[in-house]
Amino acid sequence: MKSWRRPEVQRLPGQGQVPRIWNTASGRLEVAQPSPASAGTAGLYVCGITPYDSTHIGHAATYLAYDTLIRLWLDAGLTVVYVQNTTDVDDPLLERAAATGVDWRTLADEQTERYRTDMERLGIIPPDHYIAVTERIDAIAAAIAGLIDRGIAYRLGDDVYFDSAAAARVSPWQLGDESHFDRATMLALTAERGGDPDRPGKRDALDPVLWRGPRDDDPTWPSVIGQGRPGWHIECAVISAEFLHLPFAVNGGGEDLIFPHHEFTAGHAAAITGEQLASIHSHAGLVAYHGEKMSKSLGNLVFVSDLVESGVDPRAIRLAILSQRYRFDWEWKDALLATALDRLARWSEWASSVAQDESAANEPSALLTRLRETLADDLDSPAAIDSVDAAIASGVPPTLVDLEAIHALLGIDLR
Repeated sequence: MKSWRRPEVQRLPGQGQVPRIWNTASGRLEVAQPSPASAGTAGLYVCGITPYDSTHIGHAATYLAYDTLIRLWLDAGLTVVYVQNTTDVDDPLLERAAATGVDWRTLADEQTERYRTDMERLGIIPPDHYIAVTERIDAIAAAIAGLIDRGIAYRLGDDVYFDSAAAARVSPWQLGDESHFDRATMLALTAERGGDPDRPGKRDALDPVLWRGPRDDDPTWPSVIGQGRPGWHIECAVISAEFLHLPFAVNGGGEDLIFPHHEFTAGHAAAITGEQLASIHSHAGLVAYHGEKMSKSLGNLVFVSDLVESGVDPRAIRLAILSQRYRFDWEWKDALLATALDRLARWSEWASSVAQDESAANEPSALLTRLRETLADDLDSPAAIDSVDAAIASGVPPTLVDLEAIHALLGIDLR
């Protein structure tokens, strides 16, 4: 599936450092470096959208966090392979399609295209492999068949479930390795986030569905394990393992994916391949609006497309998001955007006075050095923004290297 147009990312003088980011699994900052098995390639997998509504600020914040990581990797001289899926068949999509009287495939196509447009407007680097779940049905079914054959999955009616206990016995994965949640929390989150812990016949209430048999008018596909469609976690496990060397450097997404999605994605991948999924499990914080987490169920969403179509410069949206630490929860407010618009105007005025001295073009400027230092410390974009503000406050005109550094590392083109 096509992604979107890649923004320009300049090569800067000198070389940046590989950043340290927070690993949810270990509970500490770790260098986000390629694993030995990857031959020096930094692999990144970020869970994509379920395309049943427009891209909101919460989505944008997650993808902007990992865009920043990619920019730092490139600045450090690494080769990057970025994979993202789109869950173009799932319960929320089917429910929205039924409620609006739109064919689910049409809805998925329309919202995926809007997502592409929003990402391009925000200057977010696209994945090298952008994969729709419906493009990998056969591969997913084959992986599930292998788990059944090895006794790591079991049938329950027309459905197939993952046997968590069996997987833990034969693979480098244990339930809780990533989240470290207690069982009561896991059960509550499973029920809240699409699981069925109370279904009779399951070997463990936490076992997730791998394959859903035919139900009512749901779309299904023929496969080696029967008619049906994939469960949620197995999709990301199969897609990531196909395009990345395991363990890859970073598995990313919003913090609401820690459990059950990322926990079981890691479990499925380990059971299928015998390898750990990723070296670092990274999560972006959640974004609130009017005091509540942005969610489609509450309807308190701020859409990127609405802001841009109302005349807001996408660079200001990007600046507003970058003014918040990526891995902590925060709240979108109108004042935050107003501050970003004012900041963009100041930065643009400063950029118009750029010193045209080419003699220093091959040397890192003081600002470039500072941006590299702050961003390498767990993607500290607020501190990076403060560094630009301080440079402007000094009254010294920017150099070309300064402007290129802001463009390459923060994604804000002031030229």
